[in-house]
Amino acid sequence: MSILLSEDFTFIVQGITGREAVNLTKECLDYGSAIVGGVTPGRKGRDVHGVPVFDTVEQAVANHGSEIDGSVVTVPPAFTKDAVFEAIENGIKLIVIVTERIPRGDVAEMVELADMRGARIIGPNCLGLIVPEVCKMGGIGGPAKDAAKAYAPGRVGVMSRSGGMTTEISSSLTQAGLGVSTAVSIGGDAIIGSTYAELMPLFEADEQTEAIVIYTEPGGRMEAELVDWREESRSELPIVAFMAGKFMDEEEMKGMSFGHAGTIVEGAEDSATQKIARLEAAGIPVVERIDEIPDAVKEKLGVKV
Repeated sequence: MSILLSEDFTFIVQGITGREAVNLTKECLDYGSAIVGGVTPGRKGRDVHGVPVFDTVEQAVANHGSEIDGSVVTVPPAFTKDAVFEAIENGIKLIVIVTERIPRGDVAEMVELADMRGARIIGPNCLGLIVPEVCKMGGIGGPAKDAAKAYAPGRVGVMSRSGGMTTEISSSLTQAGLGVSTAVSIGGDAIIGSTYAELMPLFEADEQTEAIVIYTEPGGRMEAELVDWREESRSELPIVAFMAGKFMDEEEMKGMSFGHAGTIVEGAEDSATQKIARLEAAGIPVVERIDEIPDAVKEKLGVKV
C-alpha cells in the first residue's frame, strides 16, 4: 500500500522539452515510472528519452487511449496556470507543479479548479512524491540510483516543505531500518495545493503507514491546521516533527523571508517558537536535529532504540 501512486500509475510531463524536464524525465523512467507522453506546444512528433511529445494534453490522452493519472508541470510561471487548467480539464487527477515563483492569484485559481473537478495538486515549488520501489513522480530523490539508496520501502510517511530535506529525512529513516511508505515534497510557497492536514487522511487510511514525519518552517498556518485536524479526527497515527529556521524568531528577523516564499513570519503565531509549543502540546514531539528523527519515530512506535 501507499498513497497517491501505484505500480500502474501513468503520467505525462508538461514542458517536457525544457532542460530541467528532460533530466527529470530520465530520472523517473530510470526508476521505473510510467511516463506515457510529454507536452510542449509546437514540438509534436519529437520524443524525449523515448517519450512521445505532443502539442496538447488532449493529444497525449488520445494517443494513450485511456485516462492518464497524473502530470508533472515544469512550464514557466507565466504559463503554469494554463497548463494546469488544461491538465485538469482533460481528466488528470494528480498534478505535481515543480515551477516556482507563480503569482499567488494564479495558484489560488488552480487550487480552486482542482477542488471543483476532484483533482489534487502537489506544489507549487516542489520536487514531487515517491513510493519506494514503485513510482517516482518528479525530481524527488534525484537520479534513480540515488533515489534507490535514500528511499527504501517501509512504515513511515514523510511530508516536507523542503524538497531536499524530504530526501534527507527519508534517507535517515532508511538507514535506521524504518523505511518510507510514501514521501511527499508538498512545496514551499505561501499557497500550495495539498497541506499536511489535507494529506493526513490518505496516510491514515494507508495500512503500510504506521507513523508520520513532517519537516516544517516558520510562516503560515499549516501546523495549526494539522493539530486541529488531528483533534477533530481523533487520529492516533504518531507524528514526529522537525522545525527549521528557529533563528527567525529573533526580533531583527521578523517580517523577512528566507528560502521559501511561504517562510514569512507575519505574527507571533507564525513563529517557530509558537509552532513548536502548539505541536508539542498536541503530543507531536519536535526534534532538534534531523539525525534524532529515527529514534523519535521508534519511540513513538514502541520500537527498542
